[in-house]
Amino acid sequence: PVTPVLSELLGVNVAFADDCIGEVAEKAVEALPEGGVILLENTRYHKGEEKNDPEVAAALAKLGDIFVNDAFGTAHRAHASNVGVADHLEAVAGFLLEKEIDYLSDAIANPERPFVAILGGAKVSDKISVIEALLGKVDHLLIGGGMANTFFAAQGHTMGDSLVETEAIDTAKSLLEKGGDKIVLPSDAVVADAFANDANRKVINVSDGVEEGWRILDIGQQTIDAFSEILRGAKTVVWNGPMGVFEMPNFAKGTFAIAEILAEATASGATTIIGGGDSAAAAEQSGLADKMTHISTGGGASLEMLEGKALPGVVALADK
Repeated sequence: PVTPVLSELLGVNVAFADDCIGEVAEKAVEALPEGGVILLENTRYHKGEEKNDPEVAAALAKLGDIFVNDAFGTAHRAHASNVGVADHLEAVAGFLLEKEIDYLSDAIANPERPFVAILGGAKVSDKISVIEALLGKVDHLLIGGGMANTFFAAQGHTMGDSLVETEAIDTAKSLLEKGGDKIVLPSDAVVADAFANDANRKVINVSDGVEEGWRILDIGQQTIDAFSEILRGAKTVVWNGPMGVFEMPNFAKGTFAIAEILAEATASGATTIIGGGDSAAAAEQSGLADKMTHISTGGGASLEMLEGKALPGVVALADK
């Protein structure tokens, strides 16, 4: 189904090869007319792809003269098709990859201040390294979503049936001590008596705790207002992770409110960068994606850049 869409978008007839390396792929490439375009089969069908197998990389390189990497979403992985192949061909970054690197590296290295980061999503364990890296760079770090629950537990609040990573509570305590006033947690939350859109729900103050049988599924209006005040004064904002279970309409208000605030901030001159994955999906669903400065195409890759890590797919190009 991809090939017809590519053909339409490019205005040329895009051929398709049933394999990405070997005789089938080589013959398909040889049969192309001058200026022709071909889509190769998924590289991950070969076990050597994800192992950065030199033989797979060399076989891919036989099919061309220049390698253009425009896949930021896989730049944090060292695979044959984005790292190994660069050992055999002239290798350059595509326009999208260049744009991603420019926005994310500038946000980390030279942000216009105030610089605010918003982190959400389910698990704090997925973002410990990001939090540690950002604390030394941001003016404010706003935390929402399920990951905030572990911080609440670290503060001694009862969490009822909310998602809490008990093994990360000590780490959360340490981060709160290290971050001090920079870390801003929700003051209120929307709780439900079941993990369902039609569940009974109410708003609570986090300091009062969550009753047994209830769980936090979104941030409350007080928190939206508090986050809004900080964000409206920001000059650079990076957002990665939703504020609640936005896939359920009754628990999407907090996430969509953040999207609206960032759209306003962008219109007022702020640089707003949306991490890939759920944040990008939320921006799209809110209808405000085109109001942001930049929406990243890479969830894991954008997180690793925010951590300050070198991305293998980018390093492979820099070495050329």
